[in-house]
Amino acid sequence: MLMSSRLLAFAGALSALSMSFPLHADEAAFASCLAGLRGEAVAKGVRAEAFDTHTAGLAPDMAVIGFLDAQPEFVTPIWDYLAALVDDERVADGQAMLAQWAPVLARVEVEYGVDAATVVAVWGVESNYGRNFGSRPLLTSLATLSCFGRRQSFFRGEFFTTLKIIQEGHVAPERLQGSWAGAFGHTQFMPSTFMRLAVDFDGDGRRDLVDSVPDALASTANFLKRAGWRSALPWGFEVKLPAGMDVSDVGRRNKKTLASWAARGVKRVDAQALPADSTRAGLLLPAGKDGPAFLVTRNFDALYSYNAAESYGLAIAHLSDRLRGGAPFVASWPTDDPGLSRAERRELQRLLLARGHDIGEVDGMIGARTRDAIKLEQAGLGLDADGRAGRRTLEALRKHARP
Repeated sequence: MLMSSRLLAFAGALSALSMSFPLHADEAAFASCLAGLRGEAVAKGVRAEAFDTHTAGLAPDMAVIGFLDAQPEFVTPIWDYLAALVDDERVADGQAMLAQWAPVLARVEVEYGVDAATVVAVWGVESNYGRNFGSRPLLTSLATLSCFGRRQSFFRGEFFTTLKIIQEGHVAPERLQGSWAGAFGHTQFMPSTFMRLAVDFDGDGRRDLVDSVPDALASTANFLKRAGWRSALPWGFEVKLPAGMDVSDVGRRNKKTLASWAARGVKRVDAQALPADSTRAGLLLPAGKDGPAFLVTRNFDALYSYNAAESYGLAIAHLSDRLRGGAPFVASWPTDDPGLSRAERRELQRLLLARGHDIGEVDGMIGARTRDAIKLEQAGLGLDADGRAGRRTLEALRKHARP
């Protein structure tokens, strides 16, 4: 639910595009807008004194309007997206979290019927196990989005709900920092989702997704349960299609029984027999018929609902399998230039720094400055200067590494 960056490579593109948006708003217009929102907030359950206290001194952050309106310059290939989200580093960290929080996760599974690996996988993708919450103050971002740009009505609802979260004492205002769009905490709930589905699992009387890991893990499981998760059902599995199979009826929504898929010659890649039962699954081909194929159940739909992107749902599903000891996908992605893990991205950034490029911190995030440096090096190395951080570019830089 981190609305700003389900696709990691989009973050840098959005940042670059947002710089072209005016960063200085009409302060008078913002103050007038907030004054006009006061009555509506009170009508929605925000106390007048709370509104006055927490909006006093707010200044707009117009960069968030740039994020809202920016159209990414490219669509991230799924092999890039998954390479960074489901790498050996995130698997190892997730397995450590499974061990550290085993008693809490066992209680969560009993209470909500969602297994530990799935809950921890959401945690890993959403905030890298609590390391990356986002750095924008929610009240500032949501107040700005309530007064400028598109979808003001939606963001006003989130703004008022944030004020109620503070008013009820769940999270202190200074701890409410997150994405540009208002998602926050270990598992990145939007404020309205918090109000509907967050739970107090540690028993301290507050629902706190920022400073309480038990609350965050249980709230995530509650979300998935409410989204239709069934404990006895797998999310799905990778399959192999028979040669020449008609794939015109593929899609997550176009579910058929596993028996019918088996009758068409679809097989699991792990050589296990496809259950010949009435469980319904859709055929997902995220990179077309030449890439990996998956049969996905209603549990995959529950993962999808967390952020409404099939690539996101697949990242959660695959990471959960890896946390259980599963292997990478069997089929290869249809590319001769695979994506890079975060460790490989950091290596690429160190190589760029060694070649004199000012790209900032080595963090594995491919932002605007890193992409610009990649373009320059690609041009000099005789590669397509597209700024993409792929295996071909990394290997070329390794070959020409400077001491």
